[in-house]
Amino acid sequence: MEKKRCTAVVLAAGSGKRMCSDTAKQFMTLGGRPILWYSLQAVERSAIIDDCVLVTGEKDIPYVRQDILERYGFRKVSAVIAGWRERYESVWNALRAMAEGCLTKPNADGYAFIHDGARPFLTEALLESTYQAACRYRACVAAVPVKDTIKIADSQGFVAQTPDRRRLWAVQTPQVFETALITEAYRELFARLEAGKPLSVTDDAMVVEEMYGIPVKLVEASYRNIKITTPEDIRTAEGLLQEEGFPEISK
Repeated sequence: MEKKRCTAVVLAAGSGKRMCSDTAKQFMTLGGRPILWYSLQAVERSAIIDDCVLVTGEKDIPYVRQDILERYGFRKVSAVIAGWRERYESVWNALRAMAEGCLTKPNADGYAFIHDGARPFLTEALLESTYQAACRYRACVAAVPVKDTIKIADSQGFVAQTPDRRRLWAVQTPQVFETALITEAYRELFARLEAGKPLSVTDDAMVVEEMYGIPVKLVEASYRNIKITTPEDIRTAEGLLQEEGFPEISK
């Protein structure tokens, strides 16, 4: 089967609130590089990914272009666009940009890989496995089985239910979809929102689930594929880098 075009949408428009820092978490240093560098490096080296749309804060676009893309020689990023307040708004902005011709080549019938720029441990193996699942099932997400027992609380803070842990997964990124499917699902989402029909959206898979009822395949990933959100996550990531033998650089 001929490989279809694959575009990464890397989301890097977050803030540093939970990091207790004035610096956005994706720009904080890890192993001598910005955290965002690691996701972009995985995209740059990948045989799966053909190009990339990078979403960041509007005021950060000049910094990203000069101090990350040009400095480190990332060539697959076809567009750097401004994100919005909410994650789902940033994704929609990226999908619209793709549809409006921001890519070097069209990707109307390929796949979109939506990935958090604050997850630095993206691997080629995960890109390959999610690509294969997307080809077969149209929509998939990277995920891991939960390790802990999960409790559902009532409004008073007491245990209301204990779901079967064997059926619980913690969802990560990348989340991968047929480009046409995820674009139309987001188009329908925003049509409903504009019509005054509120909907709480927590990830991209939920948009496809809610708009079209299409089942989303869970692709087992790695517990190392962490998202850096708090200062404790930085320390965990530094330990993982040392295990993987990434040398620190001063560049």
